[in-house]
Amino acid sequence: MIETNKSLLPYHTFGAKVNAKYFTIAKSSDELSQIISENLTNQFMVIGGGSNVLFTKDYEGLIIKNEIKGFEVIDETDSTVTLKIGAGENWHDTVMKTVEHGWQGIENLALIPGTVGASPIQNIGAYGVEVKDVIQEVEVLDYSNFTIKTYSTSQCQFGYRNSIFKNELKGKVSVLSITIKLNKDWSFNTSYGAINDELSKNPELDITPLRVANVIIDIRNAKLPDPKEIGNCGSFFKNPVLSNEIANRILEEYPNAPHYPVGELTTKIPAGWLIETTGWKGRSKGNVGTYPKQALVLVNNGGATGEEAWDLAMTIQKDVYNKFSIKIEPEVNIV
Repeated sequence: MIETNKSLLPYHTFGAKVNAKYFTIAKSSDELSQIISENLTNQFMVIGGGSNVLFTKDYEGLIIKNEIKGFEVIDETDSTVTLKIGAGENWHDTVMKTVEHGWQGIENLALIPGTVGASPIQNIGAYGVEVKDVIQEVEVLDYSNFTIKTYSTSQCQFGYRNSIFKNELKGKVSVLSITIKLNKDWSFNTSYGAINDELSKNPELDITPLRVANVIIDIRNAKLPDPKEIGNCGSFFKNPVLSNEIANRILEEYPNAPHYPVGELTTKIPAGWLIETTGWKGRSKGNVGTYPKQALVLVNNGGATGEEAWDLAMTIQKDVYNKFSIKIEPEVNIV
């Protein structure tokens, strides 16, 4: 059923009061294929959890919410398990299912908002881990002939918060499922951020996937707003990956700046630190501001429009550039 003039408030996490001219839900690949084929010549957009999108105005086309479910073990050995997971599954719930089984690989990605279908598009990542590290295949619906195609990890062209689905395949396919391989033999990445500090508080406890996930949850809850309580779309900007020359220039002036090597020639400096050092942490402009505990997150202080948020984002981007000669790029999809 297609609804008209549908409020999108329940379907995106920033909480701007916007409507879609048309709205529907797809619960299977067949449903999704039929809906898109019937609307291919019209404006449409497929969404998941709405946590990485900023609507700056009413949407004049059809919003299709992907609710394709599924959590299936398709292969298992003594040391690994391979899962096929539907695009409409909640990402955090999926992480918790895996760690409760004792499977290791995505525990560092706990509490990232959104759905499984968004994970390969964004190549979501946190605390030194990216979803590309575990993805084996991504299954998509191809709009050109409405067939189901499978992309291997290499074909996905994963990069930092990037993939083929954000570039040449944008608007041409929808993710139906992902296949991931996880480990039963544990090997944790706990060096990033405050994970080791938290784990070391209870050295007598075994380190398990569930324990690491719970530490990540505590860390994220301590510095990030719950979108159910404060409207936001998560990290608004990508962390810039800089040449070592540019990074060293910044570190000469700010020797305590956080920084992380990315290969031999580049260094990542957190966008949140750049924004904070520019003086924007915890400040507001109109009904929008940066979160007091994490400058990377733009928050809806009540009654904010997406247009206000975008205006603030561009102001912050300009101020960071004027101070550091670095252009920070939005991670959020702007509609």
